[in-house]
Amino acid sequence: MKSTLSKVVLFAAIAGAIAVAQNHHQPPDPAARIQDHINFMTTVLSLTPAQQQQATTIFTSAANASKTIHDQMKSAHDALNTAIQKNDTAGIDQSAATIGSLTTQMISSHAKAQAAFNQTLTPDQQAKMKTLHSHEHGMHGGPGMHGPMGGGPMGGPGGQL
Repeated sequence: MKSTLSKVVLFAAIAGAIAVAQNHHQPPDPAARIQDHINFMTTVLSLTPAQQQQATTIFTSAANASKTIHDQMKSAHDALNTAIQKNDTAGIDQSAATIGSLTTQMISSHAKAQAAFNQTLTPDQQAKMKTLHSHEHGMHGGPGMHGPMGGGPMGGPGGQL
């Protein structure tokens, strides 16, 4: 089972890298990224059609919330850069605090979406998901935000939806 799961994860990583290389000039489509993630989860966890629909709803709602946070994050980074250029230490502190707060909101939103998704899974699927996350953490240097919006291999602040 671990061998099969490892092969599926490796295949998904290679396919993702090829897709990114082919579309490096186009921003990723959030709906397509979510659908790709759900297709992957369906393959790995044998999701039912009902679970696929629930996952689509959960991750789309989280992506919409993340879009707002992402826009605010961009503004906060712009303000930070301006404060740096002006040597405005109070502005630097304020921008850093804003970025920290927005990062917290992003992580919380992603974790809540993952928790809601996990509740749709059977105990067997939850065990497979736990194995998958353990494997991802080993490949990517530790825990992080994973899933279609997270900063792990499938998106996040470095590649938001």
